[in-house]
Amino acid sequence: MTLDREHLEYPHRRYGMDHDRYEWSMLSERPAIAWPHGKPLALWVNVCLQFYPLNQQGKPFAVPGGMTMPYPDLRHFSLRDYGNRVGIYRFLKAFDRYGIRPSFAINGALVDRAPQLIGTIAERGDEIMGHGLHMDALHYGGQDVDEERKLVVDALAALRAVSPSPVTGWLSPVRNESENTPELLVENGIEYFCDWVNDDMPYRFNTANGGLWAMPLSNELEDRFVIMNNGHSEQSWQEQVCDACDFLLEEAERSGSGRILALNLHPWMLGQPHRIGKLEEALAYITGHDGVFCAAPGELLGHINI
Repeated sequence: MTLDREHLEYPHRRYGMDHDRYEWSMLSERPAIAWPHGKPLALWVNVCLQFYPLNQQGKPFAVPGGMTMPYPDLRHFSLRDYGNRVGIYRFLKAFDRYGIRPSFAINGALVDRAPQLIGTIAERGDEIMGHGLHMDALHYGGQDVDEERKLVVDALAALRAVSPSPVTGWLSPVRNESENTPELLVENGIEYFCDWVNDDMPYRFNTANGGLWAMPLSNELEDRFVIMNNGHSEQSWQEQVCDACDFLLEEAERSGSGRILALNLHPWMLGQPHRIGKLEEALAYITGHDGVFCAAPGELLGHINI
């Protein structure tokens, strides 16, 4: 049986990208990025503060990192809660020790469920990003647009009510989107999002409601991905992060254009007593280089003129 010709044709197929979401460009051919004080490498550390419902519905799929046992899965539920009760405070001590200025991607539901924690983050003045309503309220293809709009509106309203500075960034739960998510983000005042992991540097992203910045928050170096998904040790995670630091520093110096080392972390993962030391070792190694400066994503975008 021969396919009809229409099955082999795609109206957007052309040189570059087969869609209009962003312009095709080679990283090596983009305008050079200059970080403050001539530093070749920017370190961006993002922390995900999350709420995993005990009675998860798993629509349209069971969330990675969520409940896996028959209800009530108290073992996994309480382990995730450990991050917000214990692990996060180990993170904060490490950040202060090594001069890290992190961002925090926060589920809107935590504003009511963990007010003391959210108050601590707000008092620190660190940058806050939207991270959906909770980890079982996913954005997905085919979702009713009004249903998804409400998730975005409710999540951002909760965070903006407690954040001392504007909330203009977004990381979708498990980085999952629908075909409408970027438009809904712009509609609700979001200026950058971190769901797409197809670049090492920020780039402009098009939506029907206006432009967005796509920020390169690495999935490959994420603690949960490396340790839980790939089954590597915390020692291996630390080695991979330090290798990435060395490579990006060398690449930035050779190209004459700045690079970003972005680490996405979870306090229920690296905040454990047997793992926190590896986070501290990684931060000590990275910040021990003279060519590294630390910044949150909003500040990084302020230095980019492309």
